Amino acid sequence: MPETIFGQIGAAITVLICAFALLKGDEPERIGGSVYALGWFASMLVQGDGDLYHIQWGIFYLDLVLLAVFGGLTWKSRRAWPVWACAFQMLAVMGHIMNMTDLRPSMNAFYTVANLAAYGVLVSLAVGTFWAWQDRRAAGLE
Repeated sequence: MPETIFGQIGAAITVLICAFALLKGDEPERIGGSVYALGWFASMLVQGDGDLYHIQWGIFYLDLVLLAVFGGLTWKSRRAWPVWACAFQMLAVMGHIMNMTDLRPSMNAFYTVANLAAYGVLVSLAVGTFWAWQDRRAAGLE
């Protein structure tokens, strides 16, 4: 679990956006929100807290799964937000690949890119959910 105040704020933002996607989104937003929430919980289970300066293989595989899901949503839905989510998720995966190929940026840079990519995915999910919700309201379905 998040131990610092910044981790707790990030956790609250993640939970709120995923809940918003599940409650107000259409099928693509619900899939994206639920997969992101599951990946977030799974990443807390598989990360090695004592091994911050080496490749986190479990996190890498989870990021690949998220990339595949957002890629599938991009391919199958007519929405714009999965494209953005897929692009931000690809940044996170490329950060892992840079560490694997020994093009080592500082670990602070890697964690900064990973965190900003995660917030980029969350913002694109929130915007997509908001527009899906507004489209349903404009059509009189809600």
